[in-house]
Amino acid sequence: MAFKTLFALATLATAAFAAPSPLVSCGGGRSVKNAACCAFFPVLDDIQANLFSGGTCEEEAHEAIRLIFHDAIGFSNSLTQQGKFGGGGADGSILAFSDIETSFAANFGLDFTTEAFIPFALAHGVSFGDFVHFAGAVAASNCLGGPRLQFMAGRPNNSRASPDGLVPQPTDGVDKIFARMADAGFSPVELVHLLTAHTVSAQYEVDTDVAGSPFDSTPSAFDNQFFVESLLHGTAFTGNGKGGESMSPIPGEFRLASDFVISRDSRAACEWQALATDHQAMVNNFQAAMSKLSTLGQTGNNLIDCSDVIPVPIAAKFTATLPPGKTMADIDRSGCASFPFPSLATQPGPVTSVLPVTA
Repeated sequence: MAFKTLFALATLATAAFAAPSPLVSCGGGRSVKNAACCAFFPVLDDIQANLFSGGTCEEEAHEAIRLIFHDAIGFSNSLTQQGKFGGGGADGSILAFSDIETSFAANFGLDFTTEAFIPFALAHGVSFGDFVHFAGAVAASNCLGGPRLQFMAGRPNNSRASPDGLVPQPTDGVDKIFARMADAGFSPVELVHLLTAHTVSAQYEVDTDVAGSPFDSTPSAFDNQFFVESLLHGTAFTGNGKGGESMSPIPGEFRLASDFVISRDSRAACEWQALATDHQAMVNNFQAAMSKLSTLGQTGNNLIDCSDVIPVPIAAKFTATLPPGKTMADIDRSGCASFPFPSLATQPGPVTSVLPVTA
């Protein structure tokens, strides 16, 4: 009898542990696991309608994803070990101290983005840190086939301006970039995962004369084309060829010099090549890297998981292809000697130009 009682109790305990947590209604048919997360639904509705043009994956969404990196990477373990302020990481300081941080060379042009974002955070009483990382996660969900990024809420509004020089620039050499990322706790492979963001990105500040030039031919789709097209031999400059630009393979497409050197470095090239054809791995790795980035410098116990407020992206299946007019002979395979580049079909049709991304 005692054994049967213990077995019954153990069964009940297991069932209780396995049962899903009850959801809290936020009204309007929406629910979350933690009631504190309900406050983000009005923020979601506002930015989707009035910041992201009805939930699109265009310029403002691209800049929101970019802002996560420029805010969070302001974090240096080496400065801290020297007894200096090493930055607060993912703390929203790029909004709180926009006048200071947007004057850094690596953040040139982001003043337009911060000026657009600040009023939304103030209107909803959301900390700058939470707003940066919430808006970026929402923006990523607007992109076809994109990730549903984790969003942790609860960052306080007590940041300090980040030290200058912590954001890598397109003109930096590959060793300098890897060292900077390592100082913030990221390996070369994790950097490749973070650079997945460039599949839904364009440049607006590296060369303002060709602002909006995308990094791949499908800047509104979270597909693999960035990893494919960045490995093609460059044939011409889209911009003036200065200040961090490398030659690109497609008219209108912009290739950052930093993407060029990272994609061809042996410490990153094989991972770069692997992501050229594996969409699910690309999404999964990006989610993991962004989760790490968006909580950099924060105390996990002080944050609440509000990921269930982030919209579920529209799912899509992608098949990586070569752009029209390109063949496998155009792929630069110099960086990864471990395994051959997969064979890809060429898109039919004539060679075309890539159009700039606008709001």
